[in-house]
Amino acid sequence: MKIYTRTGDTGQTSLFDGTRVSKADSRVDAYGEVDELNAWLGLARASRLDPDLDAALAHIQRDLFALGARLADPAAKIAARVTKASLGDDDVSRLEGSIDRLEMELPPLSRFVLAGGTPSGAALHVARAVCRRAERRMVALEPAPDPVLVRYVNRLSDLLFVLARAVNHRSGVPETEW
Repeated sequence: MKIYTRTGDTGQTSLFDGTRVSKADSRVDAYGEVDELNAWLGLARASRLDPDLDAALAHIQRDLFALGARLADPAAKIAARVTKASLGDDDVSRLEGSIDRLEMELPPLSRFVLAGGTPSGAALHVARAVCRRAERRMVALEPAPDPVLVRYVNRLSDLLFVLARAVNHRSGVPETEW
């Protein structure tokens, strides 16, 4: 199978139901933001994170493929037949559990912190900002995505902030307060 299909040469792409839309369509923009987020997580993982953090990010990367698939499927046809494209309240709870576990090892926040630290910590801070942008694109969609997808992305941005702090803390790199 060739990587190029030439079907997008006129500035259009297909959603999962076969509908052709502009590559500038708000839905394509939203799942493009999720794709960028996934790439930033890959960059963070490339720096050889602690195994528990790497495993959590690998799971999140798989979740983001499911999220992108769901966003590319406004008629909700894929979710009913492709189990790996499902995201639900259990996934949101999993993120919350990770946040709670990681926060126990971190000093409490008393001020805002500047993004930065180690290369992986900085990449996770960028990922958090991209996650927030993806969330803004998602909430603007018509028809609106499944509310659990918005909850997932909202919680994920919180987790990415905590992950950035944890990576820097475990590496002995102090946070710069604002």
